[in-house]
Amino acid sequence: MRLPVPLLLSGLALGAAACAPVAVPAPTLLAPAYPTAPVANYDWYLHADGDEASLAYGLRDSDDLRLGLDCRRGSGRLALSAVGETGAAPEISLESGGEAARYSATTEASELVDGVVLSAAAPAAAPVFQRFQAVGWLAHRQADDIHAYVAHPGSTARIARFFAFCG
Repeated sequence: MRLPVPLLLSGLALGAAACAPVAVPAPTLLAPAYPTAPVANYDWYLHADGDEASLAYGLRDSDDLRLGLDCRRGSGRLALSAVGETGAAPEISLESGGEAARYSATTEASELVDGVVLSAAAPAAAPVFQRFQAVGWLAHRQADDIHAYVAHPGSTARIARFFAFCG
C-alpha cells in the first residue's frame, strides 16, 4: 500500500515533532514568604565617616551585628560581613524579594560570638541589593536556616543613602 505524499509528509512531521526537544519555560522566581515585620530593637543602622560608610543590621550601639555592608564613597563595591556557625560554608548567601546571590567568603573565628565571621565582596548594583532597596529587607541563608532582616519604618531612607553613597 502506497500512501499519498502529503499524508506521508504529515506523518513524518508529526513523528519528528514528537521526538523534538520541548522548550520548557524557566522557573519563575517568587518572593519567598519572609516575615515583613521588623524585630523589636533590631534595625539597619548607617554610619558614614569621610569616604567610608557602613550599613549594619543589629542592635544600636552594640556589638550584636548580624549582617554588615561596608563601602568606599562612589566605589560601587561592597565588603560584606556576617556571623556564621562553626563549620559554615565559606559563602554569604543573600535573598531579597525574589532575587538571590551567593558570594564566596573567607572565614575566621569570632571573638564575640560562638562561630565564625564570614567576609566577602559584592557589587553594590547586584540585583539582590536593588531589591533590598525596594522592599526593605535582606535575608541571610545558611544551610537550612534563613534570617530575614527587616527595616523599621523610616530606616529605608538610611538604606537608600548608603547605596547612593557607595555608587
